[in-house]
Amino acid sequence: MTPPQEQAGISATALSEEPTYQDIPLVDLAAQQREVQGQVDAGLGHIFSHTAFIGGEAVTRFEQDYAQFLSSGHCVGVGNGTDALELALRACGIGAGDEVIIPANTFIATAEAISLTGARPVLADVDPTYLLIDPEAVATAITANTRAIMPVHLYGQTAFVEQLTPLAQSCGAVIIEDAAQAQGATRFGQSAGTLGDIAGTSFYPGKNLGAAGDAGAVLTNDDQLATQVRMLAAHGSRSKYVHERLGRNSRLDAIQAVVLNAKLERLAHWNELRRQAAARYEELLTGVAGVTLPQQAAGNQDIWHLYVVQVEDRDRVVAELNASGIGAGIHYPYPVHLTQAFAHLGYKAGDFPVTEHAAGRILSLPLYPHITREQQLRVVDELMRVVQQ
Repeated sequence: MTPPQEQAGISATALSEEPTYQDIPLVDLAAQQREVQGQVDAGLGHIFSHTAFIGGEAVTRFEQDYAQFLSSGHCVGVGNGTDALELALRACGIGAGDEVIIPANTFIATAEAISLTGARPVLADVDPTYLLIDPEAVATAITANTRAIMPVHLYGQTAFVEQLTPLAQSCGAVIIEDAAQAQGATRFGQSAGTLGDIAGTSFYPGKNLGAAGDAGAVLTNDDQLATQVRMLAAHGSRSKYVHERLGRNSRLDAIQAVVLNAKLERLAHWNELRRQAAARYEELLTGVAGVTLPQQAAGNQDIWHLYVVQVEDRDRVVAELNASGIGAGIHYPYPVHLTQAFAHLGYKAGDFPVTEHAAGRILSLPLYPHITREQQLRVVDELMRVVQQ
């Protein structure tokens, strides 16, 4: 009888061969899950035994604890990070005819959330060192229709919100932070997500604080904005069957809250391990020809959601790293204005030169709390080999 593995096209010899190395993923979610598994299992058992699937103790606990972690007045759990940004915008009254300034270097969800309100995303270039929204570019992008500025705390950094605040005040705009990549990052001691009027964040599994599926939250110190977000996320209702505004259904699932509660207890430690890993990469890669290292801005304590270097011939480098088992990635290869989805904005290639130049060079190396020195040594060895070919 043919063995099952050979029926599937896998030889017994191949199964018995030891690999010469273990693949190194871009992010190791399995290691995180092993650390929290017991606590998550107990929490899920409670949810299912009490059938407390919507709202309830787990969600309330997470909202309170995450608000306390960031020193935020309010945390409102919602369905995902894109909803969080859209609900924050709508709570601030942003809609048709309004303009919201965002960096050209961001994930498409930042612009998408604005468009979903009927407002128009207006792009601004980023600075060449940190690839964060450039306050000088923002100043030139302001028009009579500007109603919000949305800095993105990219790669685990905090944007220079204190430089954007007077610009927002000059035109009567609000500051809405996209804090999806900066859970625990600070600027001059203040948490990302608490520097503006309101913020949205994502708990997509790969984030520093990741759920076991989609989840998000809105953060604000403003009582009225928090009330509006909670109402908009519940079909525009503060009490059952009484609907004051056209809202949506966007709730933080109780099951996801169980996972988030377990991981939140470890987030500060995990962020510190990320900082140590980033420092190790800097030690190993400083002076390596052909590799530009990321920098930490004065006043920032970054949490290194991503470790983004820049190299020439990036696509070849990524392909060769991946082929050798290194889970390198790109965040992000296509600037917002060069995507088909936002061609209607009327921007063209060359409009945001810093963003476009970086988009062809940026490369994210594996980095996560449980990465080992040995794994990082292998990543560096492979990167040096490929870059110096």
